[in-house]
Amino acid sequence: MPKRFVSIWFRHLLTDRLTIRRQELKGKAFVFAEPQRGRKVITAATATAEKYGILPGMTLADAKVIAPDLQVFDATPGRNEKLLKGLAEWCLRYTPLVAVDLPDGLLLDVTGCTHLKGGERAFLKDLVERLATLGYDVRPGMADTIGCAWGVARSAKKGLIVAPGKHRDTLIPLPPSALRLPLDLLMKLHNLGLYTVGSFIHMPKAVIRRRFNKDMVLRLYQALGQEEEFLIPMQEPMPYSERLACLEPVRTRTAIEMALTTLLETLCKRLYQEGKGLRNAVLTYYRIDGKIGTVSIGTNHPTHRCNHLFKLFSLKLDTVAPGLGIELFVLETLATEPVTDMQADLWAAKPGPDSEEVAELLDRVAGRIGVEGIQRFLPAEHFWPERSAEPTGNIAKKPVNEWRTDKPRPIQLLEPPETIEAMALTPDYPPKQFNYKGTRHVIVHTDGPERIEREWWLDQGEHRDYYTVEDEDGRRYWVFRSGHYDPDKPQHWYLHGFFA
Repeated sequence: MPKRFVSIWFRHLLTDRLTIRRQELKGKAFVFAEPQRGRKVITAATATAEKYGILPGMTLADAKVIAPDLQVFDATPGRNEKLLKGLAEWCLRYTPLVAVDLPDGLLLDVTGCTHLKGGERAFLKDLVERLATLGYDVRPGMADTIGCAWGVARSAKKGLIVAPGKHRDTLIPLPPSALRLPLDLLMKLHNLGLYTVGSFIHMPKAVIRRRFNKDMVLRLYQALGQEEEFLIPMQEPMPYSERLACLEPVRTRTAIEMALTTLLETLCKRLYQEGKGLRNAVLTYYRIDGKIGTVSIGTNHPTHRCNHLFKLFSLKLDTVAPGLGIELFVLETLATEPVTDMQADLWAAKPGPDSEEVAELLDRVAGRIGVEGIQRFLPAEHFWPERSAEPTGNIAKKPVNEWRTDKPRPIQLLEPPETIEAMALTPDYPPKQFNYKGTRHVIVHTDGPERIEREWWLDQGEHRDYYTVEDEDGRRYWVFRSGHYDPDKPQHWYLHGFFA
């Protein structure tokens, strides 16, 4: 399939944008100007101002002589680039390969995309009409090469769609400015009487390079397709991506679910064939009013199960705002991993923590309460309770060691331990009662002490004597006394955790 490119020239980019925001300026003559070398120079002008002969590059003083009532606005550096990036994002509904072409254009690689709109002519017509509806005056060009499409958009009087293989014949009558040449070189060609590309297109490459320069050779041969020119897209397309264009804009949840199912079935089939599983994905929808929305999901385990992924997306479909209708859906995988062989797990009596069932359960829970609401801890090589567990978000990660103690540990630890007022019969005995947050707890059963020494290689401090205690209501707590008993100093008791 031959390559096909579209160049979009925004003839009045900055002034069109201001007119869109301020409708009272429509049809009026105004310009943007900025200071250059001690004088103000016009950088952009409306079509009405251009009819008076006011063009970009003219000094503001000369323009005021032609039109004394000319409205002038200060130019903002980089404003055109920001606008073009926004328009490039809008054009992603037509093709995933869109590049910004400073200072006033866009480049689109539409290879294999035009049939979605009924052919090249219908594709270009739809694109231009919708940009015109937004308020932009554009001129497109379509050809086999970027250079030819660019030249046609800016210089051709007719035939904006160049038939495949006809780019050489199309370039011959165009002026040299259609080749994206610098101003000094254009002036040189004009002085030599070379007013069209056809006047030098048949010259040998060595002659052109010697009489002019290598840049002219490069631009000419790029337009002819004899030198490679690559389009660098604004957004690099994902390796696993599926697009679905709607014949008619959709608004109902049923239609959105049908589109999502179609995309997932196609994507999952491809992932299955390549032994890959999805970890993160985003569904982007493009509305006919130009707005874009996204819905993203993540999984704890690589998967290509269509039903499971649909359930994760369905939890968030209520956030989709279709507006007047959605015309395009794009499903992209942000991260993939190889899928492990799950056949051996079928013979296991109980699924492990990294099983597919557990992973899918966690995915559904995360879809409802958020990923931050799920925590997993593995044993760490520390005796000190605060350091004996390490958090991890990877359910497939295996512990490097087992828990170092067979003593009971509370299901909830306080970080840091909280001070309590405790009373013991003798200094080395467990407490008989303690007060915590204004409530008195009378102890009926105790177990301990269990002494845990400080890890001196990490920090300094007292050891702890831990007790498992149970109050009259049957609630169990993990409390400790810090350090040895000293009759000259008060004892310090702490509550460190709660048992089930």
